[in-house]
Amino acid sequence: MSIRTFFTAAALVTSLGAAPVWALDLNGAMSGLPAAKTAGQLGEQPNGYLGVVNNQGNAADIARLINQARKAEYERLAKNNNLQLSDVETMAGKKAIEKTPSGQYIQVNGRWLKK
Repeated sequence: MSIRTFFTAAALVTSLGAAPVWALDLNGAMSGLPAAKTAGQLGEQPNGYLGVVNNQGNAADIARLINQARKAEYERLAKNNNLQLSDVETMAGKKAIEKTPSGQYIQVNGRWLKK
């Protein structure tokens, strides 16, 4: 699965609706991601992973579950393409930050800023 495919699948899953908080799994996390980002709870980091901007609701759980899935995909991509994991993470972070809509949070030099 390419990074593009991964993020396309993530977007599809997020359109399916939110799962109950008590049953949060990866699908539930993907469903809750857009709202958490819009609410300023989560943001994209240059290392390719989500960061918690404002720890409310289940923001930390959403970030943890999605980051686990991202890391597994980054490791697979690194291995299959003979790349360093850190290079894949950096490339993914750059793309995620570029795609982040205006008004949502990104991390720049260790600080959270609204894009």
